[in-house]
Amino acid sequence: MFKYVSYFSLNDCVCKQHRVQVFQKKHIKAKLVASLKNRYNKLEDKTEFHEEFVRCLKYAMIIYTREPAVENVIDFVTRFVMSLKCRHLSHGANSHAVRFRACQLVNKLLGSLSENAQIDDDLWDRIHEAMLIRVTDKYPNVRIQAALAMSRLQDPSNVDCPTIKAYMLLLENDSNPEVRRAVLSCIAPSATTLSKIYKRTRDVKEKVRKLAYQVLAEKVHIRALSIAQRVSLLHEGLSDSADSVKEVVKTHLLPAWLRMQQGDVLQLLHRLDVENCAETAVTTLQAIFSMATSPDDLQNGVRLDERKLIPVDSLTCENVLYWRALCEFVKNKGNEGEELLERLLPETAIFAEYLYSYLKSITQLSEEQRADMTQLEMVMTQEFIGQQLILLVGCLDTSEEGGRKRMVAVLQEILLMPNTPTSLIGLLVEKLIGILRDDAQKIQMVAEIISDVREPILPISEPVDENEKRRKQVKLAEVRVQIMEAKQTLEECISCQDFSRAAELKDSISQLEELKNQLVLEASQSADNIKEQRVEKSDAKTLLKCLTMCAELFKQMNIKRGICPTMNALIESLILPGVSNPNPAVRNMAVICLGTAALHSKDLANTHLVLLLQITQLDEPKIRISALRALVDQLLLNGLNILQDKPAPVPQDDSNEQPEHQAEEESTVQSILKMLSEFLDSEICELRTETAEGLAKLMYCGRILSPKLLSRLVLLWYNPVTEDDQRLRHCLGVFLQLYARASRTNQECVEESFLPTMRTLFNAPVTSPLSEVDTSNVAELFVELTRPSALVHADIFWLEINTEPGPANSDLQLLLKDILQVLFCKLMVGEKHCIKAKNRGTNTPLLPGSEVYWGLKSKNFDEENVPEEPPSVRPSRRAKMAAIDKTKQDLTALMNQEANSS
Repeated sequence: MFKYVSYFSLNDCVCKQHRVQVFQKKHIKAKLVASLKNRYNKLEDKTEFHEEFVRCLKYAMIIYTREPAVENVIDFVTRFVMSLKCRHLSHGANSHAVRFRACQLVNKLLGSLSENAQIDDDLWDRIHEAMLIRVTDKYPNVRIQAALAMSRLQDPSNVDCPTIKAYMLLLENDSNPEVRRAVLSCIAPSATTLSKIYKRTRDVKEKVRKLAYQVLAEKVHIRALSIAQRVSLLHEGLSDSADSVKEVVKTHLLPAWLRMQQGDVLQLLHRLDVENCAETAVTTLQAIFSMATSPDDLQNGVRLDERKLIPVDSLTCENVLYWRALCEFVKNKGNEGEELLERLLPETAIFAEYLYSYLKSITQLSEEQRADMTQLEMVMTQEFIGQQLILLVGCLDTSEEGGRKRMVAVLQEILLMPNTPTSLIGLLVEKLIGILRDDAQKIQMVAEIISDVREPILPISEPVDENEKRRKQVKLAEVRVQIMEAKQTLEECISCQDFSRAAELKDSISQLEELKNQLVLEASQSADNIKEQRVEKSDAKTLLKCLTMCAELFKQMNIKRGICPTMNALIESLILPGVSNPNPAVRNMAVICLGTAALHSKDLANTHLVLLLQITQLDEPKIRISALRALVDQLLLNGLNILQDKPAPVPQDDSNEQPEHQAEEESTVQSILKMLSEFLDSEICELRTETAEGLAKLMYCGRILSPKLLSRLVLLWYNPVTEDDQRLRHCLGVFLQLYARASRTNQECVEESFLPTMRTLFNAPVTSPLSEVDTSNVAELFVELTRPSALVHADIFWLEINTEPGPANSDLQLLLKDILQVLFCKLMVGEKHCIKAKNRGTNTPLLPGSEVYWGLKSKNFDEENVPEEPPSVRPSRRAKMAAIDKTKQDLTALMNQEANSS
């Protein structure tokens, strides 16, 4: 039977297992195909063969699981049908297994065709029409095979190609990640599809993101992507939470892009516009360096002279960034990279002079010149190069005393230069503080620089009396005339030989000369009467420079050190007056300074907390955002307990002062929550994003526990209005996953936010953007977030439901209906525990001790013995909330109070 196969022999294999075994012999599959084809060609009437062949095929078609024996049967049939015009497609069968196998057959048949193969137009149309229907099948495996089958039916040059449209629809909307992966592997990149492929690099599933990067690396040229897309791919790919995605970017995407640039790393950097994405470019270089096989490969991108420096006239944004990234990479290797680092950097004193000479040469533009974009771009490029050179200071060896002192002196001198760009001030202070070793010395030196910048020593000339000056000038003129007359008389006396008179005149002339010299000296002294004294400068540029240095000082100092007298003097004399300065840039930097300084002292934070709250609501958007960041930082550090640390007023009598003080604290908390809640609806995109990010941080760190606020964040994430706000979408997407995985308490908060979220979506008016949100997708998100296995420390006793359709889910739906009926009946009787269960909501997970859990478990394990008494009882909500960390604030009551009052 194995040697001679015919449709009769297939018919004789009545046992299904026997028929399957016929095709399990892989080594004789080709021989069987040839034998069956030979028998088929000898038949005059092939109708009976077709019918019997299809009947036998149905035995394999009804098997849904991917068993090797069945797969071999499908491969055998594919090979045999390759030479035939099979028009039997059971894609519309009721059985999902048959639909799956039919689509699989079509996929394998089309995939086996040669490049030049031709298909009958009618057959092509039938296949195309059938597969377009099947890509919308209820079962993911059917959709996968249909998508794979349509791979050779797409026409990328046709904008209206139905296959391309179906592919893009699946990429955007299919809930199954394997379907999206199948489409990614098939879809042809084009101007129409490229954006859809690019978007899959942000897919929620790791495997989809990984495949999207592989497709872009293998099928898309770097020039087909915009600069923003290139930067985004590298930034998000190299910082992805999944190691496999990072690896595919390093091993596939980057090498592919480098090959397109003939291996020139600097040219690749030029394609990224490093001036606007320096950190992403550095991360990219670090990835490239990590794949280098030898140190010589690393040094190829930078050309140093005999001083181990890049000549000033050869500095570009790309090569200086490469130099800096390479030095940081080698320095992080520790002792292993010492030898290479010595070849890459000069001595500290030499680099200090190099840095000073370059920063002095940065072009200074007037206001009129800044209107010229060419000149402005040139200066911005110079500042970027200067920034990279300053960053290189961190790679230098400053252990040698002489080099360290020279670098400190150079940095001081640069900070004191009036023309040093403001964009470099903070970085210069950071490096200066990093070189100094004593905290007191750091504070004192920066304070002295601020003092010298704000009150420089300038030459001041004293006012001169004009009358006195005129009198002296007249006197000097008279003396000069007298001298001339005396000299003339002297000559006459000498000619008359009146030597006694001549001697008297000579003495007189000497006296007059002395008087003249004295008058000339007095005149010159009055002209040079210039004194040096400190003059306070209050222009915006000077104040901004001083505040930037102050902010960096507070940022670099340890907050545990507290506020010293010098720092307090800076707050009183510089920061607080700057908050009310009319210049917005000065006000903004002063607010940043105040917020940073408040982290060093709770007393300072309590004193100026109300001021920060006022600024978040009243000033310009940029300044409001700075104040909001300061407020969030304060709450992250100290929590809402900072309001309790505020000293209460001393009671004058036995009146109820303490309850009033507590009410005031609650009022302040409610004001903060109300303000943050309103900011989520702000029309200012940046303010809305900053608020959402701040709330996400507060909730993740356990400072706030509020299902209502969490619901607001979920709605904001899904709101079509925020579709273009990539920072907001990325932040909330990461937050929701991390927050739900962190603890069971957080998952309960997610559960409690489910009903308010869905209620808001269902009740959204047609005019609201929320009416466009796919509610089923939102529900799937909540199911995913509350999945017990998603917890970092998962409990294996939790019931977990698969969202994919299947027999188990159908049985579960029937069982849940029975459960709801039982609960409803008990509610009608008035049992308390059922009422409590109802109040907790239907989204509460099933605990191992619950009756429902054991009922499901017994059904799942063939009616195994169920204990009459549950081993444990679900703890009450009050008991759980009492166990929460003391710093975590349950703000649900306040939020509900706010909702009722609004």
